[in-house]
Amino acid sequence: MRQGGPAPRDAVSGRLTERAGPAGPQALPALRIVAPEIEGPEDVVADADGSLFAGAADGTIWRLRLPAPDAAGRATAVAHTGGRPLGLQPLPGGGLLVCDARRGLLSIDPRHGTVRVLADEVDGAPLRFCSNVTTAADGTVYFTVSSRRYGLDEWLGDFLEHTGTGQLLRLRPDGTPEVLLEGLQFANGVALAPDESFLVVAETGARRLSRYRLTGPRAGTADTLAADLPGYPDNISRGPEGEFWVALARPRAAGVELLHGMPRGVRRAAWEVAKRLRLSLPPHPTARVLAVRPDGGTVRDLRAVRSSYRMVTSVCRTERLLAMGSVAERGIAVCALPGADGTASAH
Repeated sequence: MRQGGPAPRDAVSGRLTERAGPAGPQALPALRIVAPEIEGPEDVVADADGSLFAGAADGTIWRLRLPAPDAAGRATAVAHTGGRPLGLQPLPGGGLLVCDARRGLLSIDPRHGTVRVLADEVDGAPLRFCSNVTTAADGTVYFTVSSRRYGLDEWLGDFLEHTGTGQLLRLRPDGTPEVLLEGLQFANGVALAPDESFLVVAETGARRLSRYRLTGPRAGTADTLAADLPGYPDNISRGPEGEFWVALARPRAAGVELLHGMPRGVRRAAWEVAKRLRLSLPPHPTARVLAVRPDGGTVRDLRAVRSSYRMVTSVCRTERLLAMGSVAERGIAVCALPGADGTASAH
């Protein structure tokens, strides 16, 4: 990965799989689907009051309150972006930041349904594929761009070609976007450490979580927090105990890994063939989420291998629930948060 500024690169690898507990993946509790009117909720986030927000394929932003694990709740449409919302971030005071793959970085007031564009270009280039967003206490916004080569409708092109054109950007209050990191492999979810000393970025195409340091003697450098993940990480959220919840959109695919190791010309040719034949990467029936400590170690590894809710692209934790979204499904999947005693059976 390449830094956007003059700071030197610092690369330190750590294998997440070597830090997993001896029991391996544990069973993901049974999922129930709520708010089936929401089509393709790519990211699901919770605000300080426990309300859930999700963005749908048609551009609608929905709010959902689940007061108890067994309550159905009701979703309410609060805004429409006019594009395709992906990553979301609740703000103090009730606002919401939205990464819209077609419109850029947006600010939404759910009370009135107003939508304001905060950024739609960086360094004179349009934000082609704005992906996920988080905020610091001082109002600084950090967000990702998955690809500078391909847009959302051709995301598979970036995934197969392995372009390494993803970016991490910063938008200071009353400022303009600036690039912190580039050369990322399909940059996706982003979250701040509890003490805001670093950012974690999911590189979907590389199956790793990268760390960008914001403070200390190595501020402005990047390294690897967790590598060789058992699947392709998508969105990230931070839990109430400081853990990072990571959704794995699908398990590791040997064919994709083999292709990624080939010359760029071969990878590009593979995408051209897939595009010409209208081939796709169908959703995998495995649903899997991880909870990762700030040091990269695994807290939870929850998996369902025959899930009817496929391609989990986001997960967030409320006090007693896990809520999951999927770009490929209708509705939000929720389950009770498993106990911390590790008694769930291996799956």
